[in-house]
Amino acid sequence: MDKNLEKKVINYGEAIYEATYQEMQRDNNVFAYGLGADDPKGHYGTTKDLHLKFGKNRCFDTPLSEDGMTGVGIGAAMAGLRPIFIHQRMDFLLLCMNQIVNMASKMRYISSGEHCVPLVIRVAIGRSWGQGAQHSQALQSFFMHIPGLKVIAPTTPHDAKGGLIASIRDNNPVIYIEHRMLYKNAGYVPTNSFEIEIGKGRVLKDGNDITIVGVSHTVEDSLRASELLKSVGVNAEVIDPISLSPIDYEIIRNSVMKTKKLLVVDNGWTRCGFSSEIITDVAINCEKITCERLGFADCPCPTTPSLEKHFYPNPSSIAKLANRMCGGNIDWSPPEVVQHEILSFKGPF
Repeated sequence: MDKNLEKKVINYGEAIYEATYQEMQRDNNVFAYGLGADDPKGHYGTTKDLHLKFGKNRCFDTPLSEDGMTGVGIGAAMAGLRPIFIHQRMDFLLLCMNQIVNMASKMRYISSGEHCVPLVIRVAIGRSWGQGAQHSQALQSFFMHIPGLKVIAPTTPHDAKGGLIASIRDNNPVIYIEHRMLYKNAGYVPTNSFEIEIGKGRVLKDGNDITIVGVSHTVEDSLRASELLKSVGVNAEVIDPISLSPIDYEIIRNSVMKTKKLLVVDNGWTRCGFSSEIITDVAINCEKITCERLGFADCPCPTTPSLEKHFYPNPSSIAKLANRMCGGNIDWSPPEVVQHEILSFKGPF
C-alpha cells in the first residue's frame, strides 16, 4: 500500500461501507443484497442508504431463503456481475452449503477456467450475550477445508476496507468474515480505494519470547494479552493472519523459528479448526517448537453473560497460558482487562 495515501480515522463498519460504496461507484456490475441490506440501520451501517444512492436494483432486501439467494448470486456472478451477498449470521450459511461447496467453489475447475464465480459472501460472527448456541458460531474451518473458496477475516478497519475491495475484485468466491465486536473499532484508513493482498498476514506487534496468532476478534484479545505479559517480562509477538485460506504460513513459521513457542487463539472450537491447521504446519516444518492453543469451550455457546465469559478465551486466559509456556510462575493471575466493545453491547441482537 502507498504510504502517501491520504488517511482518516473511521471504524470497522464504516470501512466496509466505504469499500462497498467505492466499488459500486467504480463498477456498475457490483451489487449488494441480503436480509436487511436496505433497512434503516443498514447492517451495522455497512450498507446504509446504498439503495437510495444506487437504486433498488443494486442494493436490496431478500427473502429468508439463504440457499435460493446464494443460487441467485452464483448465477449473477457467472453472468458477469459481482454480487455481495450479506448474511446477518454465519450460522445460517449451513443452509447454503450445497450451493457454496458443490457449485460456487468448483465452477472454475470443472469448466477448465471458462467460468468463474466472483461472489463475495459477507458473514457476521461472534460473541455478544444473548446470541446463544445457534447465533454465535464461527464456522471458518468448514470453508477453509474447501479448494476453490477464499476465506478472509480482517481485524482492523484498514484491512476490512482493503480486504473487501480485494474480495470484490477477485474472480473466485470469497467468504468475508466480520466479527460483530469489531464494527465500532476505529483506525486510520486510506480515503482512496486500495486492496490488500489476500493470502498475506501481518505482524501487529514484534516480540522475541512467544508467538501468538489470533483470528478476527481474538487478535484484539491477543494484543491485550501481550500488554499484560509485559508486567512479567514476556515479550510476545502477535500475528494477524487476515487471510484464512490461503494462509500466510511463512510469516508464522518465521516468527516461531525465532521465539520457539507458539500459542494459537482460535475464534472457534479447537478440534479440526484453524488452530489445528496452524499447529500442524509448524510441527511439520519447524523444529523444537512448543505449541498450545485456546478456543471456544467444548460445548455449545451459553446465552448468559456470566457463562459466556467462561466459554471464550480472553486477554487474561491468553496471557496466563503464554506466561506458563515461557516458564513463568504458574500461579500468576493477570488482572482482568476491560473489553469495552463487549461491555457496550446492549444485546441480545
